[in-house]
Amino acid sequence: MLFLADSANLDELRKLFDYFPIEGVTTNPSILSTEGRPLSKLLPQLVELVGEKMLHVQLISLKAEKMVEEAVKYQSYFGEGGNFYAKVPVTEEGYRAIPLLKKKGIKVTATAVYTHMQALVAARAGANYVAPYVSRLDNISSHGIEVVRDIVKSFNDYKMPTKVLAASFKTVDQVHRAILSGCYAVTVNFEILERLRSHPLTDMSVEWFQRDGKDLYDIKF
Repeated sequence: MLFLADSANLDELRKLFDYFPIEGVTTNPSILSTEGRPLSKLLPQLVELVGEKMLHVQLISLKAEKMVEEAVKYQSYFGEGGNFYAKVPVTEEGYRAIPLLKKKGIKVTATAVYTHMQALVAARAGANYVAPYVSRLDNISSHGIEVVRDIVKSFNDYKMPTKVLAASFKTVDQVHRAILSGCYAVTVNFEILERLRSHPLTDMSVEWFQRDGKDLYDIKF
C-alpha cells in the first residue's frame, strides 16, 4: 500500500520527503495553477526532488498523437531509469493514447476515472494505474469508495496487472476507507497527509513522557 503526495508545492514536498514515507508525487493542471508557476520551471525541480520515486505528470494535449509527443518530452527530463508516469484522462483520445504511449516505453496513469467500466477499459488498454476520483464522486452521490472497491475487485478477479491509485480526497476518513477497500495506492494533498499521520493524544503522550522522565533519564549521550 503506497502513499503519494498530490502537490506541486516544493516546500510542502521537501517537508514530506524529509519524514513521510511517500513513494512519489502526482500533479495536474489545477495543482500547477495553484502554484502559479509554469511546468518548464517546476518539472526539473520535481524530477530532482523525487529521485528514483514516482512522478505522475498530467498531459494537457487533447489528441492522442500530441499526447505521445508531450509525454516523450516530459520523459526526457528524467534521463535513464526515471520513474515517470504520463497521466492521461480517460477520453476517447486518451484511450487511443494509452497503447501508443506503452509502445514508446512510457508508463501510464489513466486519470479522471469516475466509473468502474472506465477503469476496466483503461486497464485493458494497458494503463499501469487508474486514478478514480473519490471525493468528486461523493459530491454527486455516486459513492466514490464503492467505485474504488468495485475496480479493485475486478482487477483481482481477472488478475489484471493494473493498480488502483485512488485520488481526490477531502477527509482522512475517505483515505481510510479507500485503503480498506484494497486499493494499491492513494495520492493525497499535504494537509490531509499531515492529518492522517497525527493525533492530539500522541502529542499529549509525548508531553506526559517528557514530564515523567525529566529527572530519570540520566544516561549521557
